[in-house]
Amino acid sequence: MPPSQEELRYAEYVLGVLDADARAAVEQEVRTDSAAAAAVALWQRHLMPLSEDIAPVQPADYVWVRIRETLGLDVPAVSRRPTPPAPARGGWWNSLPLWRWVGAAATLAAAASFALWFVAPRAPQAPTTAAANPGPDYMVASIAQDNGVAGWTATMDLKQASMVIVPATPATLAADRSAELWLVPPGEKPISLGVIVSNKSTTVHLRPDLLARLSAKALLAVSNEPLGGSPTGQPTGAIIAKGAISGA
Repeated sequence: MPPSQEELRYAEYVLGVLDADARAAVEQEVRTDSAAAAAVALWQRHLMPLSEDIAPVQPADYVWVRIRETLGLDVPAVSRRPTPPAPARGGWWNSLPLWRWVGAAATLAAAASFALWFVAPRAPQAPTTAAANPGPDYMVASIAQDNGVAGWTATMDLKQASMVIVPATPATLAADRSAELWLVPPGEKPISLGVIVSNKSTTVHLRPDLLARLSAKALLAVSNEPLGGSPTGQPTGAIIAKGAISGA
């Protein structure tokens, strides 16, 4: 099923194609709405790996020379005065309409690829043992503080065995303290999932034993620990946020 306009807006936020006002609106939703935060985290899980396939390209030296000449950065300050515009140089490099067309074409190509990602027919997959007992592909949790405000949201991709934790309105910790995330299966001791931060998303690889413990009866909790995490393997500081896991 093609995504809704609201889902596409979250995808555009992750891709970085929204204007400043639209980005600010989405960021406000992420801070106040756990469902929006979970949706953004899911799009990050889908789209961010695409950037890993793009190899960095070092521009040639003449590119920087050309940029500096165009901006007048190599001209002494005393000689920088308004001059009549020079006639446009010939050639495709200086063709403004060409570059506008290239930019528009690139945008259209990206949009088309993005749409095909959803509507292209998928090859049928061979039945597996899991297919006999269908369950959710994703699970989510809103890790809320005592005042009910979501500190973080977590999205678990069961097929990819990963969890993305996105800060919403996390509690402020002292400089010598860390927020540590714990999985709390029913009837078991908390299991550390590592230290998380308040200024960017954190991705956690879920080992098979952790995947087996994810259920609607399990909890995620965040504790206030010494810098770098608990020295004992169990929570030593106050629990500052917690939330139940549910299917999505």
